[in-house]
Amino acid sequence: MIYGVLLAAGQSRRMGSPKPLLIWQGQPLVRHVATVALASRLAGLTVVLGAEATSVGLALGEMRSRVHVVECAAFATGQAASLICGLASLPTDAIAAVILLVDQPFVTPGLINQLMTTFAAHPEAHAIVPRYQGQQGNPVLLAAALFPTVATLEGDTGARVLLRNPTTHVHWLEVADPAVCVDLDTPESYQAFC
Repeated sequence: MIYGVLLAAGQSRRMGSPKPLLIWQGQPLVRHVATVALASRLAGLTVVLGAEATSVGLALGEMRSRVHVVECAAFATGQAASLICGLASLPTDAIAAVILLVDQPFVTPGLINQLMTTFAAHPEAHAIVPRYQGQQGNPVLLAAALFPTVATLEGDTGARVLLRNPTTHVHWLEVADPAVCVDLDTPESYQAFC
């Protein structure tokens, strides 16, 4: 059972306004990414809220009944808290989680499925990480064996620091789609990709 964890709790400092609420293809970005995730073979999706939790929760619209929503009280301490909160909320049968970022609108259900298929072929891996032309991308699949280590993270860091640890068995998934390296961090990037 592989679940998705959509991180939508950040304060969007560089964007200057909440990224989950940006309009993408006629709907809030958080709803768009959740729709993509639910179109994949994931067993379920947890959406982690924090900053602007009420507004972002409402932006999920009808999707809210199809996802598990959790609020991260410590979201202001950085991404680590949101990631830990999301993983801790997963069902006990979770063997892995695909970590989705709310500011990556070009991720497809096919890419999510490819991460899951690759994990099935490499069950010894702690993480399946997409890579485009040598550049590490997202989303990343984390095996449940890595969850306790993730729980020790602090501050504004995601799992990337763990992926650099030589004891972490990372399987690199080479992809032809640059979408894994595209995120909307600034007003300029948002306008450019719109």
